[in-house]
Amino acid sequence: MKVAVLTLGCKVNKYESDALIFKLNEMGFETTDKLEQADYYVINTCAVTNEAEKKSRQMIERCKKFNVNAKFFIMGCASQNRPMQFGQKANFVQGVASKMEIIKHFEELGEKIYDLPSEYEDDLFSAQTLTRAFIKIQDGCNNFCTYCIIPYLRGRSRSRSFASVISEVEKLPKETKEVVLVGIDVSDYKQNGERALVDLLEKLDKFGKRLRLSSMEDNLITEDFVKRLKKLKNFCPHFHLSLQSGSDEVLKKMNRKYTTQDFLNSVNLIRKYFKNAGITTDVIAGFPTETDEEFEKSCEFIKKVEFSDLHIFPYSKREGTVAVKLYKDLPKSVKLERVKILEKIKKETKLKFIAQNDIVKVLIEEEKNGVFYGYSENYIKCQLVGDFKVGDIVEAKITKPRVDASFCEAIRKIL
Repeated sequence: MKVAVLTLGCKVNKYESDALIFKLNEMGFETTDKLEQADYYVINTCAVTNEAEKKSRQMIERCKKFNVNAKFFIMGCASQNRPMQFGQKANFVQGVASKMEIIKHFEELGEKIYDLPSEYEDDLFSAQTLTRAFIKIQDGCNNFCTYCIIPYLRGRSRSRSFASVISEVEKLPKETKEVVLVGIDVSDYKQNGERALVDLLEKLDKFGKRLRLSSMEDNLITEDFVKRLKKLKNFCPHFHLSLQSGSDEVLKKMNRKYTTQDFLNSVNLIRKYFKNAGITTDVIAGFPTETDEEFEKSCEFIKKVEFSDLHIFPYSKREGTVAVKLYKDLPKSVKLERVKILEKIKKETKLKFIAQNDIVKVLIEEEKNGVFYGYSENYIKCQLVGDFKVGDIVEAKITKPRVDASFCEAIRKIL
């Protein structure tokens, strides 16, 4: 029997899907993570926006084009949020918790939404074969931003033990040159009730693989934290700091627990120790209370920070969040116009950042028609040609900055 495990949404979902594939392979199933012919389809859904939920539902119809008689098993945030939306289309529906349990339901019909756990579920292990490995270290969120439904679906923050994370990294193949630590709120990674993210990084540094963090919150950035990162041999100076808005008034209504000055202080602290750090962010365009003046403030602040990249999202109304109860949504046309303005700023700041870089170390992750693609330590996507293979780390000179993939001239292979 062949099982296709398909993933929508975040890197945490992808890690969990990979862990399920690993377990299925151990049980003797043929597996794939691609949309192709299969007997069983497991769809790991997303609910971060209405569009994500819609795509999760549509995935069943896309699968049916390959096998109309296949069985469908749904899990993840969209089914945790509204299991009934998958109705008669799915054989079995479960939510966010106990994802590995879905294997037990392959011959059942119905629905089972497990209680959200209070402790980290440590039954997930993914066989990593890629040059870059994603390792899940945390789940859940305590922030309760007014626009976000994820804390209600994923539950409260909980962390994986040092020993468990280290054990998985120890098992990574030699070909894996970079480890990315992922979670719903990596900044809240704790051991014994105390923040311990930098402690974990110090323990992982000895393995000699590049270390990268996924999205972080502003309150994680302290002088001690950044100084300790600077001492690591293998840390990649790329900080994805979630901003969401450059207006203090909007941030307050979003229940984001910092001001723009706090955020700028964090950026300056990072750049004090990492001159060419890549600092990327998320921005929501058209939060319900965002006035034209507040949007202009946000744009000016984004220009001031000079991010290396922006991830821009039009505000998505999510039932069950505080924002829906308190605020009236803005017209779609206003949100899309603001997205367009932010996209222009993104292009300008991104090209400016890339141009400030000269020599970079690129981990080659893909080859297409003789051209190799990969990312620098500070997360610049690069393309280059030469006698290389996927998995090599190459020192290269950026010769032409580009928004999608900058042209580079290879200097030498490092690893």
